[in-house]
Amino acid sequence: MFLVTGAGGQLGSELRLLLGEEAVYVGHGELDITDEEAVKAFFAGNSFDFVINCAAYTAVDKAEDDTEAAEKVNSLGPLYLARYGRRIVQISTDYVFDGTSCRPYTEKDAPNPVSVYGRTKLAGENAVLAGAECAVVIRTSWLYSSFGANFVKTMRRLGAERESLGVVFDQAGTPTYAADLAAAIVSMLPQIRPGMKEVYHFSNEGVTSWYDFAVAIMEESHLACAVRPIESSAYPTRAVRPAYSVLNKAKIRQDFGLTIPHWRDGLKRCVRIIEN
Repeated sequence: MFLVTGAGGQLGSELRLLLGEEAVYVGHGELDITDEEAVKAFFAGNSFDFVINCAAYTAVDKAEDDTEAAEKVNSLGPLYLARYGRRIVQISTDYVFDGTSCRPYTEKDAPNPVSVYGRTKLAGENAVLAGAECAVVIRTSWLYSSFGANFVKTMRRLGAERESLGVVFDQAGTPTYAADLAAAIVSMLPQIRPGMKEVYHFSNEGVTSWYDFAVAIMEESHLACAVRPIESSAYPTRAVRPAYSVLNKAKIRQDFGLTIPHWRDGLKRCVRIIEN
């Protein structure tokens, strides 16, 4: 039996579709992962093969001014889950990197987060690797799904409302369909060795910009909205984003025998589900 935290989010919802009754699903209302006593009591009465921690403070810009809340959810929560759950799959982010590389980041590259979100997520990684009996950290990027709020849904909404819109072209990465990440996690679980402590990268295959991603969303959604490329300086945000955060996935493919779909294929499947 598995425990999925953050079960109401994009990835948690996709995991529920795949794991069904093989897991227990909790959101903040059922388990406050930032309350150590609550976490301790929860695991005193329940035993799980693995905790899959999808809970996160993901409001990247808001985190710059709400540091305490981001630290609690992204850093302390994973620490407590690892301490009392013992075996954990921790979901992390490409934002642990500063984006100054010109080649895809490997797990051996030194993190250097440039935002509160990135720093707190990195602290969460370190907490589970140090505190758990078995820990697998999976960094992902540009996550979207048919569940929840995300870039794909926002672009579809704006594309239906407007004749044109501007999207930044000078930030490169890889969109990740949460259903593909969920499928990867489910296939990895039986292969995780006792005592294993590893960091892995997972996104869909390929590289794109937010601008090109938006263009593809309009095409897949058959929307006539024209997308204009703009520089990040024309769309200032509270938090700094990595200009380049492509993840190298050779390690996860090799260790778990994964076949990873291209980002455009994931987008196509997601849009069909949203429309149906």
